[in-house]
Amino acid sequence: MSPLILSAAGTALVLDTSGSGLPRVRHFGADLGAAEGAGLLPALASLTPAPPLLPAQGDSWYGRPGLSGNREGGHWPVRWTRDRVDAQAAPGEGGTVTVAASDARAGLELVCELAMDAGGLVTMRHTLTNVAASPYRVEGLVCALPVPARAGELLDFTGRWALEKVPQRRAFGQGVWSRENRRGRTGHDATGLLVAGTPGFGFRGGEVWAVHAGWSGDHLHYAERLAEGPALLGAGELLEPGEVVLAHGESYRTPWAYFTWSGGGLDGASARLHDHLRAARPLPVRPVTLNNWEATYFDHGLDRLLELADRAAAAGIERFVLDDGWFRHRRHDRAGLGDWYVDEGVWPDGLHPLAEHVRKLGMQFGLWFEPEMVNPDSDLLRAHPDWILGRAERMPPPQRTQQVLDLARPEAYAYLLERLDSLVGEYALDYIKWDHNRDIAEPVHDGVPGVHAQTLATYRLLDELRARHPRLEIESCSSGGARVDHGILARTDRVWTSDSNDALDRQAIQRWTGLLVPPERMGSHVGAPHDHVTGRSLPLAFRAATALFGHMGVEWDLTSASEEELAELAEWVALHKRLRPVLHAGRVVRADHPDPSALLHGVVLPERAVFALAQLTSRVAIGAAPLRLPGLDPAGVYEVRVAGPLPRAAHLPEWTGGPVRLSGAVLGELGLPSPALRPETALVFELERV
Repeated sequence: MSPLILSAAGTALVLDTSGSGLPRVRHFGADLGAAEGAGLLPALASLTPAPPLLPAQGDSWYGRPGLSGNREGGHWPVRWTRDRVDAQAAPGEGGTVTVAASDARAGLELVCELAMDAGGLVTMRHTLTNVAASPYRVEGLVCALPVPARAGELLDFTGRWALEKVPQRRAFGQGVWSRENRRGRTGHDATGLLVAGTPGFGFRGGEVWAVHAGWSGDHLHYAERLAEGPALLGAGELLEPGEVVLAHGESYRTPWAYFTWSGGGLDGASARLHDHLRAARPLPVRPVTLNNWEATYFDHGLDRLLELADRAAAAGIERFVLDDGWFRHRRHDRAGLGDWYVDEGVWPDGLHPLAEHVRKLGMQFGLWFEPEMVNPDSDLLRAHPDWILGRAERMPPPQRTQQVLDLARPEAYAYLLERLDSLVGEYALDYIKWDHNRDIAEPVHDGVPGVHAQTLATYRLLDELRARHPRLEIESCSSGGARVDHGILARTDRVWTSDSNDALDRQAIQRWTGLLVPPERMGSHVGAPHDHVTGRSLPLAFRAATALFGHMGVEWDLTSASEEELAELAEWVALHKRLRPVLHAGRVVRADHPDPSALLHGVVLPERAVFALAQLTSRVAIGAAPLRLPGLDPAGVYEVRVAGPLPRAAHLPEWTGGPVRLSGAVLGELGLPSPALRPETALVFELERV
């Protein structure tokens, strides 16, 4: 029997549909080209045993099962009988596979969906249906694909508030490495992407496989290798006991899991994720955004905000966002959440004077919300104490003087939809910043664990609001980067990458968050000269060069800036606008630069490219390693010139003084002479193909 093969962009997924059970995954990795055909399966079958799409002990898989559950404590092992396979695939173009299976004795039916897009990214999800009379309790249902024995190293990420996406590496030995999240949101410490690769893999070299759970609630990512040899990567929703109980005819569908492979390091795997998101939801031009939070906090004096807007417009900023503090009782962060009415005492004429002034200056207007949260000191909770996500007999532990609204409760959902819809309509909002500032503790909805229902309700609320206001843009913020995943990105236009605007920390945060999120969807702002999180003071040029490579914005009290600072900021804003067609459409490349004191990265299109060398600390070596530029066409000839102000440096090579022309082969292999930059400076340069 010939295998069922999905292939695109150098990637192949090979399914063995022989036998009566679920298809077995014989290969996920490089396109096998001419080897495809009837003779392929016997060759692959003689290698490491292949698990089926949903592995179980009946398939000789003795690791984590793909499905776990019970019927009121009773257990009947599931052995799937394949009912049908529907496939639409063309060599080199990807395709889809849908597999339906059942186990009459267990009283369950299963549908497995796989798709490979034109960029070679594989997405997978399962739908489980209970067809028996008794309830079935779903304890876990995950998506997994195998990786070969040569994947001997794992990379995942951890972090905390204001320092997200900290990498950690280890050997991929036998057993399970599991990253489990029970915070009710994606989490500051969420891995985002779990990577397996050949030992020593980097951004530009080595073979890597990676998985991402596209889900904004509790979730898990895991890597497992059995003593018999098979290994796999898996991901899915993490369910609490009793959270999903299927009555007769009811179904549970997993979130999408995203699988990516690359034969050329992390950049190749990352590019597939970026391409998929860009194709699924293309975005308009990303306006440079000013958020007033770190400028004014809860001080909403109209004159001060008007002056801030004037300064922003003079610097070339295109969008003004009014952050926390505009609604009733919100003079500090301990009251008012949930009371989504403009505070009449602070804004007697509503927000119209500010919104009209902002628009006369040529800027868009946006507003901050935190819809899923409520303060106990609020009119809403005094009127509806039963709307909290928890048990009425015992309030969940507070965080940030907040509780969580039960969005799966129809009355709470209807209230939020009406308030959001009304305010977006009244002020013709272009943009909302949707925040989520605490982990969810002891969530109970209708007597059962509530994160699953809460996450789905949040998705419904976002979807309905966008349906009513198709041009509205939404930013997902969650104490910074605590809700960054492809589930929320399917419904929003960008994520707030971190609450830290410290450019030195941001260099690493954006570098690693960018594996999952393309630049145009990563909020990246020029912070104040003295960062309010870390206390570090950094020069404007370094702060701006860091913000340049994302969805650029400003979070700084411009009324306190000097005329010289405002003029310099305007230069950087203008530079971002000029380079935006490259930065927000090209392929992100990150050099495996040998100097650990500096980062070299860029964004490349066929005809243009933009790169930055960020000098983080002092160099140890006297001689600087050359700047070998990845991602260029070796046969192309490029003109290289500095973009933006020249940084402070002990030495600048000749090419920084005027354009030079070199081939892509020379730039990639030999590189450019490196400047001797001082710590906390960056050099931005651009290339144009001639």
